[in-house]
Amino acid sequence: MSNLDALLEPGSVAVIGASRDPKSVGYGVLQGLLKGCVLPSKYAKPFPGKVYAVNPNAKKILGARCYANVKDVPGAVDLAVICVPAKVVPAVLRECAEKKVKAIVVVSAGFAETGDAALQEEIAAIAKRGGMRLLGPNCLGVIRPSKSLNASFGLSMPRAGRTAFVTQSGALADSIVDWALEEMYAFSAIVSLGNKADIDEADLVEWFAHDGQTKAIALYLEGVKDGRKLMAAVRTAAARGKTVLVLKGGRRGEGARAVSSHTGALAGSYAVFESAMRQSGAAVVETLEELLGLAKAVSEQPLAAGNSVAIVTNGGGAGVLCADYCEEFGVMLAELKEATLRKLDATKLMHPAYSRRNPLDLVGDATAKRYEAALDILLADDAVKAAIVIQTLQTMTESEGDARAVLRMRKKHPKKPIVCVFMGGKYSKAAIRLLGENGVPNYDDPRKAAKACALLVGA
Repeated sequence: MSNLDALLEPGSVAVIGASRDPKSVGYGVLQGLLKGCVLPSKYAKPFPGKVYAVNPNAKKILGARCYANVKDVPGAVDLAVICVPAKVVPAVLRECAEKKVKAIVVVSAGFAETGDAALQEEIAAIAKRGGMRLLGPNCLGVIRPSKSLNASFGLSMPRAGRTAFVTQSGALADSIVDWALEEMYAFSAIVSLGNKADIDEADLVEWFAHDGQTKAIALYLEGVKDGRKLMAAVRTAAARGKTVLVLKGGRRGEGARAVSSHTGALAGSYAVFESAMRQSGAAVVETLEELLGLAKAVSEQPLAAGNSVAIVTNGGGAGVLCADYCEEFGVMLAELKEATLRKLDATKLMHPAYSRRNPLDLVGDATAKRYEAALDILLADDAVKAAIVIQTLQTMTESEGDARAVLRMRKKHPKKPIVCVFMGGKYSKAAIRLLGENGVPNYDDPRKAAKACALLVGA
């Protein structure tokens, strides 16, 4: 087991600074491991490995026996999560080194972000001498849904998926877990970098590049520790078929100044950063919504065999907008062949006024059967490499039926990506949830879907 494996796939975890106070970080981290979450989630399960609580002043916390010192723990410790005041962390790290702990998460704050760079350098040096990899300090921790690992003070557990989210902001990670439960978003991992005393973004990009559970790597960064190292890691990921997406914080004056007090990082030139990332093969995005929205598409759908897309819609205006956005992002619309149109006509399901061209407007009274028949014929056409499915909610619309039709077509045509735009709110939620639970990305705006499709078709 490598020491980064010990961070992301540990067999045993010790919580040093486990607390009896339900409002404390040490209690939350221990509860996350023992129960999988603090707030309920149907995806949460107890960590299947060994969990050790370290607290010299308690006998048991949450049913777990407490040890006075990590050295007293009877078994090997792969990962230790340290939840003690900053000034105590060096002594605890020395004890971890004696115990031959492989990886460390320091959630404690009070290091470079508050001006104490010397203390941060000290803990990095102790970890290095002890052969330990250190995540943090000043970080949320690690969440690995497929391994039922919640070694963090994050409140809950999202669904297991194929997007690794690496963030320099722990608070963003925590909020995104809550958001993911509502939006049916799935992750292979969520890792909070904190101050990056040792483990940095490049280390994690490199690790996830070789991780069989990860297809997309989404990064939120405020500063870059080693630009050349990150560029090399992004190239490795791209060579292995992984998509790396990057959102940079601190791009402008006030944001750049805020970065220093947040994680002790230097923001650097955004223009240089953006150019370096694009040259290395990463997609650089402007918003958090875009970061996760695009990652969702590439993590849940196959990459298309070419740039040729069909738009299927029951609303003409939505189709027109989508065609505009496709052109903006370099997505080519497939020319529908006469043979394809004859097949559509032969179904006897098309409205007499359907558009007979791409975007394929099925007209407002489109049933789920009409959607399914159209999608099946278009996706069977060699000229069509991907589809954008738009649904506008009208009196005749069978929203959940349409979603099920999309899912059947995804199963029947597994090599062709599908992204959806089920537009609406209250009465579209069940259908959108059905798509999300089954790995089909849905966007609330045709522009977002067109941009996601651009990534899938290599535009």
